[in-house]
Amino acid sequence: MEIGIIGSGHIGGTLTRRLRSLGHDVAVANSRGPESLADLAAETGARAVSVEDAVQGAELVVIAIPLKAVPQLPAALFDGKLVVDANNYYSQRDGDIPELLDRSLSSSRWTADHLKGARVVKVFNNIQAAHLMDEGKPAGTSGRIALPVAADDADAKRTVMGLVDELGFDPVDAGTLDESWRQQPDTPVYGTDRDADGVREGLAAARP
Repeated sequence: MEIGIIGSGHIGGTLTRRLRSLGHDVAVANSRGPESLADLAAETGARAVSVEDAVQGAELVVIAIPLKAVPQLPAALFDGKLVVDANNYYSQRDGDIPELLDRSLSSSRWTADHLKGARVVKVFNNIQAAHLMDEGKPAGTSGRIALPVAADDADAKRTVMGLVDELGFDPVDAGTLDESWRQQPDTPVYGTDRDADGVREGLAAARP
């Protein structure tokens, strides 16, 4: 796949490495510009590009940036794009966003509202970057880590679930974007390495 990754921190950098190792064509961008990504590009073979270029040429775009930076993205470019939202809301970093503080909106719904027309899928937000890098295992392996995947668009969800499996994790259908609060920080599945049954139990046990 042609994959654009916006963000080169723990999760963005890890996905750049993993997806390139699987043979995907990856273009990576961040807020500091392509020149700041020279080392990552040299290490992985990914292309260091502008945010606009990362989005325009991609079949799938991963967003792994501080949530407060989402409104600064060129929203019109995302219209019709399959967007993987790997973000989390942390008030101490992102500031007070009332609808996220009171949980009247999931952070992915908030993101989707800013990126009108994007087909947003929530995943990769609940796993530690080191485990995303090193803990993938073949399908059928006992104790294989599972990742919740939430989206409104069934085709987009199916595509991303296939990518999760390719990366070595069991994808678990976590419902819609409005239900994705069940995988946000301070829920049973956040920061834990549960198998598929454990993820389903954790999603069901989550409380607002």
